[in-house]
Amino acid sequence: MFADYHVHTEFSDDSVYPMEAVVKDAARMGMDEICITDHVDYGVKEDWDSGREILYRDGEPIANVNYPLYMEEIERMKVKYGEQISIKTGLEFGMQTHTIPRYEALYERYPFDFIILSVHQVEDKEFWTQDFQRGRTQQEYNERYYEEMLALVKQYKNYSVLGHVDLIVRYDEAGVYPFEKVRPLVEEILKTVIADGKGIEVNTSFHRYGLADMTPARAILELYRQLGGEILTIGSDSHKPEHLGAYIPETRTALKELGFRRFCTFDRMRPVFHEL
Repeated sequence: MFADYHVHTEFSDDSVYPMEAVVKDAARMGMDEICITDHVDYGVKEDWDSGREILYRDGEPIANVNYPLYMEEIERMKVKYGEQISIKTGLEFGMQTHTIPRYEALYERYPFDFIILSVHQVEDKEFWTQDFQRGRTQQEYNERYYEEMLALVKQYKNYSVLGHVDLIVRYDEAGVYPFEKVRPLVEEILKTVIADGKGIEVNTSFHRYGLADMTPARAILELYRQLGGEILTIGSDSHKPEHLGAYIPETRTALKELGFRRFCTFDRMRPVFHEL
């Protein structure tokens, strides 16, 4: 099974990769399955039908997925390319605790196969701009990041996997914060995830960001396995053609070396296991 379970298209505000091109490219690469997981980031982005002003950055709208058009396009792709590749319906929820009610309402509106729960910002402050980190010590912003994640997995249950668990590493200008200092928080997060029958994703974009370790780091993956975690998805976090499907075979090999034997795809929010 060759599948990419973290894929962005022109429906995400940070991508202009047409969905049809994504599907055609995936089929051409020999993928068996792909899940479209475009961005929703309540708190820092508006819905198209919110009635509020949509802001623009570099000529592109800073907005969440246009849901009716998104669902319609995914269904069109299934009809047109379904004999070549299995296409699953997903979203990436960039959640914060104060935005949980909005995600609950969105989840009830449409049928999904797969939802990534990610933490992209805290207190409506972005990581990539350093707004969240500014004014905090490295200890403070790392701990605050995992505290928010822990609160989310305790309160919100309509998701499939926790996305790029240690994302904060990507934007930590002070260097990699020692894992042992946040291990108690991470362990509690993973225990909650496992107890709820959820999983975590392995995000292959660490290669293109030049990170020294996997995402999440091997120490987190080893802890997840030791705690009994079995549900894993693998995704490229693609936004451009050159990202799609990248480093997935190498990641599968690395997971086997860490002691994992299976990974998952999803159907109607239920994991389907495959041998690595």
